[in-house]
Amino acid sequence: MLGVFALGLATVGMSGVFGFVVQQRTKEIGIRMALGARPAQVVGLVLAGASRAVFMGLAAGLLAAAPISKMMQRHLSGVNPIDPAAYIPVAAALAVSALAASYWPVRRATRIEPMSALRCE
Repeated sequence: MLGVFALGLATVGMSGVFGFVVQQRTKEIGIRMALGARPAQVVGLVLAGASRAVFMGLAAGLLAAAPISKMMQRHLSGVNPIDPAAYIPVAAALAVSALAASYWPVRRATRIEPMSALRCE
């Protein structure tokens, strides 16, 4: 239950961060939409940037998890500290939740009119 709660908290945090990033790029999104970009292109552009950030974070987290779990081995009873069966599903769940958290704000931003996006500050 604690892991599910942590995943939910991480998803909410990433949604807030990606929502802020999309808000900062609203003028750019408006310009792209005014110049004829399709919403799918804009969503793909933002998701590409978000996926780079997510996968770099996952790589850094997985690299840091191995030495830290070795240090905590005495606190783990009956669990291998470097268990791919534990790391892979957690990394996949974080990646999926992060991409979902970045999808909704950009999808919402592509639905606004380009002129109102250009006027916003």
